[in-house]
Amino acid sequence: MMDWSQELVGSTIWLGKALAITLLVSAASIWLLTRFSTWGRQFWRLAGDFFIPARNGWRPLLTTLLILVITLAGVRVSVLFSNWYNGMYTALQQVNAKLFWASMWGFAVLASVHVGRALLEYYLQQAFVIRWREWLNERMLQRWLNQQAYYRTAHLATPTDNPDQRIQQDIASFVSSSLSLSMGVIDALVSTFEFTLILWGLSGVLTLFGVDIPRGMVFVVYLYVIVATFLAFRIGKPLIRLNFLNEKLGADYRYSLIRLREYGESVAFYRGEAVEGRTLRHRFGNVIDNLWQIVFRSLKFNGFNFIVSQTAAVFPFLIQAKRFFAKQISLGDMVQTAQAFGQLQGNLSFFRSAYDSFAEYKAVLDRLTGFLDAVEAAARLPQPTHTRCDQGLQLQDLNVRRPDQQPLLSGLNLSMDAGEALLIRGPSGSGKTTLLRAIAGLWPHCDGQMQHPDASQLLFLSQRPYLPLGTLRDALYYPTPASGNDADAIAALQAVHLGHLAAKLDVEADWSHTLSLGEQQRLAFGRLLLASPRVAFLDEATSAMDEGLEDTLYRLLRQRLPYTTLVSVGHRSSLLAHHDRQLQLQGGGGWQLQAS
Repeated sequence: MMDWSQELVGSTIWLGKALAITLLVSAASIWLLTRFSTWGRQFWRLAGDFFIPARNGWRPLLTTLLILVITLAGVRVSVLFSNWYNGMYTALQQVNAKLFWASMWGFAVLASVHVGRALLEYYLQQAFVIRWREWLNERMLQRWLNQQAYYRTAHLATPTDNPDQRIQQDIASFVSSSLSLSMGVIDALVSTFEFTLILWGLSGVLTLFGVDIPRGMVFVVYLYVIVATFLAFRIGKPLIRLNFLNEKLGADYRYSLIRLREYGESVAFYRGEAVEGRTLRHRFGNVIDNLWQIVFRSLKFNGFNFIVSQTAAVFPFLIQAKRFFAKQISLGDMVQTAQAFGQLQGNLSFFRSAYDSFAEYKAVLDRLTGFLDAVEAAARLPQPTHTRCDQGLQLQDLNVRRPDQQPLLSGLNLSMDAGEALLIRGPSGSGKTTLLRAIAGLWPHCDGQMQHPDASQLLFLSQRPYLPLGTLRDALYYPTPASGNDADAIAALQAVHLGHLAAKLDVEADWSHTLSLGEQQRLAFGRLLLASPRVAFLDEATSAMDEGLEDTLYRLLRQRLPYTTLVSVGHRSSLLAHHDRQLQLQGGGGWQLQAS
């Protein structure tokens, strides 16, 4: 029967030693992995700052340490259970009722400790995962939003696919898998050491091919697992690529479904259901084909693992049967031998059994670091030199090129004062909208010097305005926070002939689908009136309006915003009356600036 006071003292000492050794080995492993392993460098690039106290405080490290202590305590509890099994089966063999019932009380204590430890471990791990996910999500969002990477990555030679999935799904997978796999490795290694000692004490002489091998069972289990793991890795290696493709192809299919919903009206007008259906079925077919490849590869991998595991279940009984029937060991010793062998085989087989999890984890690492690579590459894309001024707009020696580096606009020099208005005209493809992108700093294929007010004093109105999710008030004030002043908001709506929407200011709806394109363009003019920017850019901003309404709104702008510099892109000759000059783009780099 166990002496619980001695077990408590022994377990405390063991836990301290195990923790110290684990910390030393973990620190050395992290250093080696981050220096010599692609996996380690990828992990540290994504999460290193989270664990550096100078950058993120001590809480993550202390929580990690506590989780590690709880994990090691679980190993110790498993060892105590192994000893308990020996004592309980020995009591049965000896028909010792007193010892048997004493072991039952011991089981109640161990089971209570085990349950409490498991629940505490679950809470700590989930709390840690949530906080880590919050931190990493914020970090990725900042990288994605800073310097307009969400837009500029589209101009890379190889744009990153499905960034939304990488931020939402891959971050969650990375965080949870990092914790579960790392704790799994530590548990497996410490348990391997502990149960090797137990099996060493229980093993006798093993005779193979006429050769007596002392403690032979220990050597057999190690050789058995090493060979099985090597073969499992060879069988499971293709799962890394297949899991990567599974994420990518699934995201591609989901994006196609979202795109169909977003452009549903256009597709319906074109009666494009057949074409869209072919595209959706083709992408879904790619998902299914890849899934079948995963299924067939997993059948081979899991089938091999099942064979290895089932063989291991009876192996220790076969080895110890001769000693048991010769009464050299007790039933408790035999049961503990089988239990220790199974535990040791399971721990040694951790990397083999979890290979598919490691394969999925590697795919997630590749996708997240690929996302960071794209963001960093977008930040390195060239852009013109921007300097600030209080008002107006000056462009000097501005060259704008197509992605193939053919010139759209060469050597443009332009100076505009406060209140001046410029109309940009030219044939389709001459670079009118691209010029606005260059001024906004969105187009990477350009160079030159630009001088304009701070970005907060610039406002761009596109042909199809962006209306955020939320209330009509949010859409009217975008991108600044919505004001609670109803009088200003209602006045702006009435000024742009949307007074009938005044009662819906605080109604939440998908306004980009609720309002017609003409109404959306008028709402954008209301946004312009409320923002009162120093420079406004209008790219075909009245294309969905009749000429009468267009004339009314432009006159309204000149009356309400007399000091706003106005740059418009448009084809209609009726726009000339509202602009002082026009910039005629001729294509191939040519341009001509003249009075309207």
